[in-house]
Amino acid sequence: MDDLKKYSEHDGFIKNIAFFGDANISETDETYTQAFKLAEILSGEGYIIVDGGGPGVMEAATNGAKKGGGKTITVTFDPTNAPGFEGKYIGNVPDTEIVTTNYIERMFKLMEMGDIFIMFKGGTGTISEFGTAWVLAKLYFGCHKPFILFGDFWVEVIDVMRKNLNIDSKEMSVFEIASDIEDVPAIIAKFEKSISERPYCAIN
Repeated sequence: MDDLKKYSEHDGFIKNIAFFGDANISETDETYTQAFKLAEILSGEGYIIVDGGGPGVMEAATNGAKKGGGKTITVTFDPTNAPGFEGKYIGNVPDTEIVTTNYIERMFKLMEMGDIFIMFKGGTGTISEFGTAWVLAKLYFGCHKPFILFGDFWVEVIDVMRKNLNIDSKEMSVFEIASDIEDVPAIIAKFEKSISERPYCAIN
C-alpha cells in the first residue's frame, strides 16, 4: 500500500488525509458542502484524499478532491447481509479503490491508509471510527496518527466525555477541533511539525 502514497505531491510526513462522516446526507447539507470544499482545498495542496467509498461525506470528499485536481482513494466493502450499512456508492468514483470483505477490515484499512483523520458530523459509524482513531492514538502514543474533529459541536461532545469518563491529558493532545475550513491547514501543519520532531517510528 505504500505505493499508493508515492503519488502524493506533498513533501511532508502527512500525505494521505482520511475523511469520516455521515453517509446519509445530500449535496445540500452543510456538512456535505464543508467536506467537499475542504477536500478541494487539501487536494489542491497536494494531499491524497481517502474515504470509505460511500455517499454523503465520503462522496463529498472524493468529488471535492477531484475538483481540486487531486488524487483519491476509497476503501470499500459491499455487504449482502448488513442492511444498516450504506455500501459502495455508484456516485463515488475514486482513482484507486481498495476492496475489503467486512466493516472492521474496511475501518482498519482506512486507518492504515490515512496519515491524519478528519471527523465530520455523523452517526454510529462515525462514532465507531472516532473511537477507534482515539484508542489507536492512545495505544501508539508518540508514534500515533492525529485527527481533527470538524465543527464546534465537538466542543460539547468532548467536554461531556472529559467530565464523565476517565480521559487524561495525553489522550486530549492527539486531536484538535476545527471550527472552520480555514482552520484545518494550520492544524495539519502543526501536527506535521510535531511528527517531524519524533524519533523514527512506523505509524502505518
